[in-house]
Amino acid sequence: MGKLRWGMIGGGEGSQIGPAHRLGSGLDGLFEFTAGALDHRADEGRAYGRRLGLTPDRSYGDWREMLDGEVGRDDPVDLVTVATPNATHFEITKAYLSAGFHVLCEKPMTMTVEEGEEIVGLARETGRICAVNYGYSGYSLVRHMRAMVARGDLGAIRLVKAEFAHGHHADAADADNPRVRWRYDPAQAGVSAQFADCGIHALHMASFVIGQQAERLSADTVSCIASRELEDDAMVNLRFDGGAVGRLWTSSIAIGRQHGLTLQVFGEKGGLRWSQEQPNQLYWMPLGGNLQTIERGQAGLSPEADRTSRVTVGHAEGMPLAFANIYADLAEAIRARHENREPDPAATLYPMAEDGLRSMAAVFAVAESGKAQGAWTDARPPMFR
Repeated sequence: MGKLRWGMIGGGEGSQIGPAHRLGSGLDGLFEFTAGALDHRADEGRAYGRRLGLTPDRSYGDWREMLDGEVGRDDPVDLVTVATPNATHFEITKAYLSAGFHVLCEKPMTMTVEEGEEIVGLARETGRICAVNYGYSGYSLVRHMRAMVARGDLGAIRLVKAEFAHGHHADAADADNPRVRWRYDPAQAGVSAQFADCGIHALHMASFVIGQQAERLSADTVSCIASRELEDDAMVNLRFDGGAVGRLWTSSIAIGRQHGLTLQVFGEKGGLRWSQEQPNQLYWMPLGGNLQTIERGQAGLSPEADRTSRVTVGHAEGMPLAFANIYADLAEAIRARHENREPDPAATLYPMAEDGLRSMAAVFAVAESGKAQGAWTDARPPMFR
C-alpha cells in the first residue's frame, strides 16, 4: 500500500510542537500530510494549511469541520494528531475515536482521571489506536535501555532515578507573562504545573525502561516563586509494582539547567545512565567491571535500537527523529491492521492511552500527597487497582 494519510489538529504557525510533528511524521515517507485544522482562528489556520501544501478543501477552520469533512470522504485520514491546548485534548480525542479514527494525542491526554478512563475504554471498545506522545521514548538508546533491562543485563532493578529540571521559569518578574502565567494557574492548568508538564515525561520514561508501573508515591511540592498557586518544583518518591524504588525530581526554577531530562537505572548486576541533551551516548557500568560508553548506531545493539537509528554513528540524533520513531511505530501498527498480520515486535513500543491514564493518575496523586505533607498515596487509576 502507499503512504498513509495524516491529519493534524493544532500545531499552527508559531507553535512550539507543530514543526516537530510535521518533521517526524514525514521523515520516513510513511505518512502524507493530507488534512489539518491548525489554528483556533479559522482563517489563519486555513491559510497556513494551504502554505504547507494542503488542498483548500482539506485545510479546515476547526476540528469539528475537519471531522465532518473527513468522515464523509472515500479517502479519510488514517491517523489524526491532536496538538491543541491541554484542556481540549479529551473532547477532540473522544470525538475522533468515536468516529473510527486512530489518534495520536499530545500529553496530557486528559485533564482528569475519569476522562482518561473513558478514553481507555473507548479505544478498547472501538478497536482504534489511541497513542500519547511521550516522544522521548522514541530515542534509540532509550529503547536499548529498555531492551537491556528486559533481557536481564542489569538483573533485578533496585532503583530508578529520573529528572526533568530546567530553569526557564525562574524569573519572578515573569509572573505576568501570559506564556508562563497560565502554567501555574489552576483554572487553566488543573491541579499541577511542573509535574504535569515535565514530571510525567520523566515518570513515563522510567516506567517504559524498567517495565514497571508506579504503584504509590510520596511527594514534596513547592512554589518557590510565592505568587504561583501551583508548584514549580517537586521531589517524588515512588514504589513500582515490580519492586523497584523510584526517585524523581522536576523543576522549572533550576537556573543553569536547559532541558534536564535524564534517567539512571540501577540493578543487581549493573547501572545505566542517559541524558536527552546528549542522546547519542548511553553509559553502562557492569558490576565489578569498567564504565562503558554505548554509542547510538554502533554494531550489535538490540533490534529495538537498530530499528530506530537512522543516521550513522557519530552524528547527532534530535527530538524530531525521536518523534519520527513514534510515527514509524504507528504506521507499522496501522499497516498491520490493514494487512491482517501481526506488527513487527520492535514497533509495538509507542505510548498508549493506558500510559496517558497512568500519568494523569500520578498527577493527581502528587497533588494530593503534596498537600498532605508527603503522605503516601496510591498512584494507580481506579480501573487498574
